Amino acid sequence: MTCGEGRIILELKERAISEKLWHILPFRSRVNRWGKEIYFPLPFKGEMEDPVEVVKPGDVAYWAPGSALCIFWGPTPASRGEEIRPASEVSVFASVIEGMDILHDESVGDGDMVLLEKLVE
Repeated sequence: MTCGEGRIILELKERAISEKLWHILPFRSRVNRWGKEIYFPLPFKGEMEDPVEVVKPGDVAYWAPGSALCIFWGPTPASRGEEIRPASEVSVFASVIEGMDILHDESVGDGDMVLLEKLVE
């Protein structure tokens, strides 16, 4: 995923949502921020798999109410203390394996364009 000069590499897990995402790549969207989370709408609806209420830094999840991809790196407005709590349950389907620094330095903001594309090694 690229945003401006920054690049984030995600590792997909074997989930139905991962497969749906893989088949639409490359894909562009506009970012929204909510605390230490970025999210953006996906052009499809998916099913929730093993939904959770609290996530870890670097988790990439699907949020069904907004049909959105979410990336978490710290507390959100819904968090209690230092936990990372989405607005409602999410399904974690990937993790950030490189590029967390561009999230921590807050160089990705509301309205920024992101490009998701395949990186096959």
